[in-house]
Amino acid sequence: MDALLEAFFNGISIGAVLLLAALGLAIVFGLMGVINMAHGEFMMLGAYTTSVVQNTFKPLGEPLSGLYIFFALIAAFIVTALLGVVLERGVIRFLYGRPLETLLATWGVSLILQQFVRSISWVMVLNIGLFCFLFFGAQAILSRRPNFERIRGWFVIIMIPLSAAIALIVGNITGSIFQLAVTRPWFGAQNVNVAAPIWLRGRLPLGGYQLPYARLFIIVLTIVCVIGIYWFLNKSAWGLRIRSVTQNRSMSACLGIPTQTVDMLTFAIGSGLAGIAGCAVALLGPVGPNTGQNFIVDTFMVVVVGGVGKLVGSIVAAMTIGMANYIIGSYALKPIVGGIPALDNFFNFFSDPSMAKVLVFILIVTFLQFKPAGMFPQKGRTVDA
Repeated sequence: MDALLEAFFNGISIGAVLLLAALGLAIVFGLMGVINMAHGEFMMLGAYTTSVVQNTFKPLGEPLSGLYIFFALIAAFIVTALLGVVLERGVIRFLYGRPLETLLATWGVSLILQQFVRSISWVMVLNIGLFCFLFFGAQAILSRRPNFERIRGWFVIIMIPLSAAIALIVGNITGSIFQLAVTRPWFGAQNVNVAAPIWLRGRLPLGGYQLPYARLFIIVLTIVCVIGIYWFLNKSAWGLRIRSVTQNRSMSACLGIPTQTVDMLTFAIGSGLAGIAGCAVALLGPVGPNTGQNFIVDTFMVVVVGGVGKLVGSIVAAMTIGMANYIIGSYALKPIVGGIPALDNFFNFFSDPSMAKVLVFILIVTFLQFKPAGMFPQKGRTVDA
């Protein structure tokens, strides 16, 4: 019983992490039809935000420093939601209805964010700030001219390299003068450790097994997020607008619903949930620039298997995939099937975590052959270009 209880709880905890990571995708991919390959990097940024908040609270000492996790959750949501708005307004809104281009563009953004975390320093922040000030400042001034639309193309061609050159020169000179640690990145390529608060480091005894408080916290956090998203989509005015645009974008626009604002809000919420997922993942182990890549495939599988746009489908799929990953990878069924030679050899072969994931993917592909729309099918949304 203890072995089965351990298998059940660990499978549920893995499923909770997957569900928390997939909630944002269920909104962005399920409701907007956008394949966001940078979703994993938003999780990674949420984890790094948690690390920054933790280091900020450390000098306060206990018990105040133990409360950093609640502020980290808020900060991670805000940071990634704002980045999601920037991505939607700057890239995604030009690619609605073009899934291949969206996939390639967001994949490029994911690579940029990975390198950004490895290289970010004070000088880089100064360079980016100067570039934005020069480019967008010039755009704001020239956009007041009545003939700006005719010269917009030339403006972009000229101002982007000019602003970048000025920002690099001024930023590097300023960094050298004020000794802003030109060659010292904030994080670097190495992993960053995030220590759970003291009150989350213990275990809850349950029979012969102990439940880690950190994983219990993640399960509770996942439940709160699911309830919050359900309430928002079904009980709030903006949730109603999101569901309206999902069902019929053209008719919603005719009824006066600001569809572009709905797109931006939906992407911001999905990205913010990825940041919360990153904060939860940071409690389980070290985080690095490639942290998001470890979850992006599994989270897409959760959304696809559960049914695009169905919250209950994502819940069932996350728990099913999480349980399957742990039970197969840890061979938790050995007390039951250990006496059957054929099954014993089969589970021994797939007991490695990597091979367990291969078997789970095979099962998912087989399942989708019979139910290509997922467990709970629902008509998705094709956004007009």
